[in-house]
Amino acid sequence: MLPDFRVRQRDFLLEISRAMTAQLDLGEVLRLVLKASVVMLAGQVGLVALRDADGQYAFRATLGVDTGQLPDLDVRLDELVNNSSYGYDREFLTTKLNQMAVSIDRSLRQSLFLPLVIREEPVGLLIVFRSYGIPATDNDLQILQSFADQAAIAVHNAQLYARIDQERKRLAATLENSADGVMILDRQLRILGFNRALARMAGWSVQEAIGRSQAEVITWQRLERGDLAQAIAEGWPFRTAEDEPADTLYVEGDLLRRDGMTLSVAITYAPLLSPEGTLENIIANVRDITNFRRAQEMQNVFISTVSHELKTPVAIIKGYAGTLRREDASWDPQVVRDSLTVIEEEADRLTGLIENLLAASKLRAERMRLDVGDVQMDKLAEAVVERFSTQTSTHDFELQFPPDFPVIQGDEVRLRQVLDNLVSNAIKYSPDGGRVTVGGEVDDRMVTIFVRDQGIGIPEDEQDKVFDRFYRVDGPISKKTKGTGLGLYLVRAIVEAHGGTIRVKSKTRSGSTFYFTLPL
Repeated sequence: MLPDFRVRQRDFLLEISRAMTAQLDLGEVLRLVLKASVVMLAGQVGLVALRDADGQYAFRATLGVDTGQLPDLDVRLDELVNNSSYGYDREFLTTKLNQMAVSIDRSLRQSLFLPLVIREEPVGLLIVFRSYGIPATDNDLQILQSFADQAAIAVHNAQLYARIDQERKRLAATLENSADGVMILDRQLRILGFNRALARMAGWSVQEAIGRSQAEVITWQRLERGDLAQAIAEGWPFRTAEDEPADTLYVEGDLLRRDGMTLSVAITYAPLLSPEGTLENIIANVRDITNFRRAQEMQNVFISTVSHELKTPVAIIKGYAGTLRREDASWDPQVVRDSLTVIEEEADRLTGLIENLLAASKLRAERMRLDVGDVQMDKLAEAVVERFSTQTSTHDFELQFPPDFPVIQGDEVRLRQVLDNLVSNAIKYSPDGGRVTVGGEVDDRMVTIFVRDQGIGIPEDEQDKVFDRFYRVDGPISKKTKGTGLGLYLVRAIVEAHGGTIRVKSKTRSGSTFYFTLPL
């Protein structure tokens, strides 16, 4: 039969091993190691110190020590470790441990000390004090070594677990707070993970989506590119060539939300294979591409509109020039003058369009530069109105400026461009004629200029968008009216470059009023 202490040692080691297997609570394992060490060595006090990532040591488990004694013990531990960094001198070690023992309890006579090491890396210290001073036997050291080894393994496992747990939490937080939707599928395409961004996109709550088939949650009103189910049926994600990695799968279309609305999304499916090469999971990254598609559509419309806008004056200029240069005809001087007037007007129109395009392009690259001087906005508005009044016979114009309207500091050429655009729009979007009013107001800080028409108006849900680049209000009159969607974009840029703001107040079929402010 094994001696009693051998049986107890074996039982302690089994208990510690079970604790390490059952849980990764470092504190609980260290307490078991310390208790076993003190009992088996007939000690009264036990201490376990651990080394952190910065190489500093601190006590993490104690037995037989008052909490009030720990600050003094930490200081002594620091002295012990720092002076032993180049090797342990037995005499120095004995002296420091005796001082530590006396500071705990003067009845303590002997200390047993063993570093906790794993893979030749120090992770901590195990110290046992006892009240009798006989030489430590080989059996004492063997027992202490057994428990020190267990403690070192426990520390190593717990640290690994802590790092893995921290990475898991970091990854979970990243996925949960990602602006893109993230979905994790099992090999049967059931949903295992579903973040909040995807819940907002699909209209399903996270709790409702988990456990359902992907096809039940991700349903398509229109699938433009790729199909997960079809790709899997055709052998995705496995490749025929040996050792080649599996490709990601890209799917794009209009997602049918649970509430019946649609959303344009792009999904990239990435396979997660086991070491044996079998499919374990599929990770899906879901991105809302609605704005991208809208921008692409606006760009296509813009290119089409600009092409048409450029072709029209060029065709007119070419037609009139070709007519005038015909050698088989003799033209009346008035016809020639009228034709040249048309050519000049269309050339001016073409120049204005090109200047708008260049200005918009320049605005994307750099801040607008102003040539600042004195500007009389009432006089500037009067000149703009006089010029436009000759171009229409169905509109009446009115100026509403108070007397002695103040002079402001601004770029006169740019501010004329603002009024030109606003008055031109007032005419274009009042096809039945009516009154166009240009006026101004002043307070102690700002002047406010307004342009009011009696035209078709702007729907309320589109009023914030009319200042966007390339944006044009959708409607039958808009389709017939020439324009690139750059005029109001440039107007806003010019006003803001002057430190002002612009807004619109409008009601469908009741006209629009554009207000812009400029600092005095």
